[in-house]
Amino acid sequence: MIAALLASVCLLTCLGQISQKLAVESWRGRQLSLPAKLFSPWLVLAIACLGGSLLLWLVLLQHLDVGVAYPMLSLNFVLVTLAAGVLFHERIDLRHWCGVALIVAGVALLGLQS
Repeated sequence: MIAALLASVCLLTCLGQISQKLAVESWRGRQLSLPAKLFSPWLVLAIACLGGSLLLWLVLLQHLDVGVAYPMLSLNFVLVTLAAGVLFHERIDLRHWCGVALIVAGVALLGLQS
């Protein structure tokens, strides 16, 4: 259950971040009013995902110490990096991948602790 909660928090947070990027990309080169921006579908999805991840995070914290749970959210760096490369065709250099590998190693070490 804890692993599923953590995975859900990470996935919803990642989807929220990607939705934010898609929201601002949809605004590029367009003159939109503030209400039009605030109620754009991508921004509404981002808020819903981030709100959902917050609620699941609160449930997760009932079962896991914050000192263990919070670093696990670093997996978002991995997910967002992969999504940035695939969805936005962003260039991800070797140094970035080395940092991602260190994050994964750190999360694995913490996972052994719990």
